[in-house]
Amino acid sequence: MIFISDFLVIGSGIAGLSYALKAAKHGTVHVITKKDSAESSTNYAQGGIAAVFSPTDTFDSHIQDTLIAGDGLCDLEAVTQLVKEGPERINELIEIGVKFSERNGEIELVKEGGHSIHRILHAKDLTGKEIERALLAATTEDESIQVFEHRQAIDLITEHHSGGVMKDGHPTCFGAYVLNPDSGKIDIFLSKITYLCTGGAGQVYLHTTNPGIATGDGIAMAHRAGATVGNLEFMQFHPTSLYSKTRKRFLISEAVRGHGAILRNKTGERFMEKVDPRLELATRDIVARAIDREMKQSGDDYVLLDLSSLPAEDIKDHFPNIFQTCLKEGIDITKEPIPVVPAAHYMCGGVKCDLDGKTAIRNLYVGGETAFTGVHGANRLASNSLLEAVVWAHRSVEDAVKVLPDLHFQTRKIPEWDDKGTTNAEEWILVSHSFNEIKTIMWDYVGIVRSNLRLERAQRRIAFLSKEVDEFYRRTRLTPEIVELRNLVLVASLIIECAFLRKESRGLHFTTDFPGKSDENPPVNTVLL
Repeated sequence: MIFISDFLVIGSGIAGLSYALKAAKHGTVHVITKKDSAESSTNYAQGGIAAVFSPTDTFDSHIQDTLIAGDGLCDLEAVTQLVKEGPERINELIEIGVKFSERNGEIELVKEGGHSIHRILHAKDLTGKEIERALLAATTEDESIQVFEHRQAIDLITEHHSGGVMKDGHPTCFGAYVLNPDSGKIDIFLSKITYLCTGGAGQVYLHTTNPGIATGDGIAMAHRAGATVGNLEFMQFHPTSLYSKTRKRFLISEAVRGHGAILRNKTGERFMEKVDPRLELATRDIVARAIDREMKQSGDDYVLLDLSSLPAEDIKDHFPNIFQTCLKEGIDITKEPIPVVPAAHYMCGGVKCDLDGKTAIRNLYVGGETAFTGVHGANRLASNSLLEAVVWAHRSVEDAVKVLPDLHFQTRKIPEWDDKGTTNAEEWILVSHSFNEIKTIMWDYVGIVRSNLRLERAQRRIAFLSKEVDEFYRRTRLTPEIVELRNLVLVASLIIECAFLRKESRGLHFTTDFPGKSDENPPVNTVLL
């Protein structure tokens, strides 16, 4: 089938739904999402959204905190745009029904690692879920928006598919091929403007706080279509996820340390005292490496996050979800420390775009964790990501509506998806084994601490897997798992390629072969065409 709309949004997190609501004022909108519309990384964001709301805070302070966290690689213009436009975007969220936590009748502002002042708006420890709830309610009421759940985007449609000629060497996006798993058919979604916001790529690693949908789909699709990607070596490992042998990694919010929790090794020593004067509130890259070093030196599987100095009722009030989740694991966090380990959490790089979200592909915009806007540099400042999503979504719609009247739907016939010669896969164990192998390779060799030897081993193994996956993809009738596997192995190879290009240790990228920063000034981003 062919579906036609003015705007096609691929992804349903805070970036996609914010974009869809604003785009709907100017035309028809189709939103496609892999799972239920509420399943996104946004929904798992516990900490909050950072912005200048306090009369004692300043734009300059927020900008400086972001630049310091980004370790020299932030784009100043992008950071300034984020910070100065942020409060207005948050007020819009409040207007559509987002209910942030209050204290004495005022919005409560908390502090997280890397911030010099209390500036994090939150909804208890379920901020992302609350924002997603309000956005979904608003989009459901808008008749111009149609959401297609359980749909898997396969590839962006460009001149490569239509047989057209690129202008000035730059491809144009006409929409996407989209798999409907229920029917097994591959539909064509045509649009004048496409907004790519599929989230991050945490599932490329063995241990991650990300939902299962975070397989780097947007980065992979954009790269195959001819977009520029970059800074993929900067995967942020959240320092504190719940250590458990029975469940997937569960995020223990940055706000817990901001509230006064202390990191200790299993002997009870507070090890951050010998690492950074900011102690537990140092930036995430520093805290994650400190935990990793403690674990390697002791041979322990985890360290401890101790909240025992805090009043029990205060803990339950501020972190009800974390309290209940840990309680199910047999841990009463008001009395016992939480066993924690780092886990892959946030991709600071992505598809390169400008201040309006425009990519190197015409009519293709990008937002959310899929985008490389220049805000995060070498390390994301806590709670800047939700803010970035709404600021760039707004800018992208504003830019798109300027050109929308001059755009037309692709008149050259887009060919139907050709699956001749493919068969149903009989050995699904090959798919699951390939997933596990990619994730293990990346965790072991391209993790918190890297080296040339580790990267070389990873590159050889991922290259072999890439060939295997490509052959499997070409001969097998498509399923969501095969599409995700194809994307995951590509993103893994791109991360390794970016890591090789950085001959220094900076921010989230630490290599034992180049333990210091390079002399190159200003430092440069890694960009792959």
